[in-house]
Amino acid sequence: MADNRSLTEILRSDIVKKRFTDMLGENSASFISSIMTVVNTSNRLKECSTATILSAASIAAALKLPINPSLGFAYIVPYKGQAQFQIGWKGLIQLAERSNQYRKLHAGKVYEGQIKDIDFITGDIIRGEKISDKVVGYVAYMELINGFNKTLYMTIDEIKDHAAKYSQSYTYDLKYGRKTSVWSTNFDSMAKKTVMKLLLSKYGIMSIDTKSTDMAKALQADQSVIQSDGTYRYIDNERNKSVDEIPFEENIPIDTTEENFEVDDEIEISDFETSETNIENNL
Repeated sequence: MADNRSLTEILRSDIVKKRFTDMLGENSASFISSIMTVVNTSNRLKECSTATILSAASIAAALKLPINPSLGFAYIVPYKGQAQFQIGWKGLIQLAERSNQYRKLHAGKVYEGQIKDIDFITGDIIRGEKISDKVVGYVAYMELINGFNKTLYMTIDEIKDHAAKYSQSYTYDLKYGRKTSVWSTNFDSMAKKTVMKLLLSKYGIMSIDTKSTDMAKALQADQSVIQSDGTYRYIDNERNKSVDEIPFEENIPIDTTEENFEVDDEIEISDFETSETNIENNL
């Protein structure tokens, strides 16, 4: 039977209050208040199903990440009448720092001339000298406290191909010259986040250590609508509709700032066995 109560009524219910209290303790009341604030300031979120809003908020609460958009840790994003959970760059850093398995994490632009070649066996970058201000790609670097390190470089074309492959809204923008998806409005931030997430999903620590499950959970839940059975649906990645059927108004750009893209603190990636396909597909 459908629950026709308003979001406010549901958030005030004892069951929901207990759910958030179990996850957040004494901070649950302020988090519940922040849910209402986020929804009340977005007309598109007001049109989203209450169930998906609560599911997205629950993921953020379980990860202990605030959802205030101005903070940049996690977001509840409206898309096609449903609410998606989306982690911000600061959220990735926050989760990584909790396990202390990473000595360094970095993602940034690569300018023309800075990469001379890439060793086809080790993947190591042979550095060159910058010859212009033209951005030719993006690079991510990770170094574990045990000394293992890995670098991932993607050209601008490779990143654009990735975005077009996995985001219907970006494909719509390309076809009609719109700027409605976050890929179109903040390509730099999305590119940095993408190379880092791909690097971590391929080479980061993904075990079942209970101290470090949060990062993998966040990587898998990112940009998904959490279903009633707990599974993730990546509605912006689905290919069951033509580009012409995608209403451009429904993908509201979020504020993904460039702050903290460079981190030299000790950082960890969560240890949780997860599907690499699902992680790649929601970037």
